[in-house]
Amino acid sequence: MNPETRAPAIWLITDNKPGHKNQLKGLGNRLRVLTGASIHWLNAADYSVPLWRALLGIAPAMDSPPPAPTLVIAAGAGTHRLLLALRRLRKVRTVVLMKPAFPLAWVDAAIIPAHDNVKAGRKTLITEGVINAVTPMAQLTIKPEALILVGGPSPHFDWDDDAVFSQVTDLIARYPEWRWTISDSRRTPAPLTTKLDELQGPKVTFVHHDRSHDNWLNHQLAGSKAVWVTPDSVSMVCEAATSGVPTGLLSLPSRGHSRVAKGVDRLAEQGWVSFWQNRDQVMHEHRERHARLWEADRAARWLINRFANLPKSSNKESLN
Repeated sequence: MNPETRAPAIWLITDNKPGHKNQLKGLGNRLRVLTGASIHWLNAADYSVPLWRALLGIAPAMDSPPPAPTLVIAAGAGTHRLLLALRRLRKVRTVVLMKPAFPLAWVDAAIIPAHDNVKAGRKTLITEGVINAVTPMAQLTIKPEALILVGGPSPHFDWDDDAVFSQVTDLIARYPEWRWTISDSRRTPAPLTTKLDELQGPKVTFVHHDRSHDNWLNHQLAGSKAVWVTPDSVSMVCEAATSGVPTGLLSLPSRGHSRVAKGVDRLAEQGWVSFWQNRDQVMHEHRERHARLWEADRAARWLINRFANLPKSSNKESLN
């Protein structure tokens, strides 16, 4: 095989935080589909990288390293030393998935959500919300099935168990013909989880986050006609919006001038999600969206067009 057309190897550096790992998974999946790349995960915690190695771009020793990378992508501040230490490997391109604390000139590309207030540039792609691993639905179900995703206290919103529970029960009572699936998260306060669990009945199912599997959310979104999300988790909001399922936000007051809260507001202003007061619109929306929010795909295509060493796969999806 010609070295120039050989499928690239892509290293994904993770700090194992679910949100960061989900971003890497979403982008890695699209690069794999569009280029035929092989994907290799590196846990940053497995490598001791002193500051001097990061500053000088000197890679740490690796036992049984993956194939030489074409692209190294990192998400999370805890991955940055390893990313920078690898930046001088032969023919490698480095990508950071956030606004980093180091100069952008130290990497080859940055993919940054709009709420981080960074200007787009030749080597900087600005995304609406955060990249995730959800694939937009080709067609929405017509069955009255709804999903509610409940988060928990965060620095960006004033959390209120009673307000969240009241809105959940209001939805169930207001739309009795619908069937509801409710799930909590790692951050949901235990008393609220207990109250949500007690709602189970013929029309309501509660799924504890510990009992869901990696692909549970994708499968659940595929069978939902509407989804409601607490706004504290930008990852959950973006996952729901990316699915193409009409998405509503439960109401919680934002804190001060939170950039994350402003990012969620931006998604609402652009019509990707709806506020609580527009709940009838979410529950009765039947139109198929022509535009779709799929930032993992957009970011993958941007990287492919930017870097000549990321070949377009001839037997995969078109890049047109």
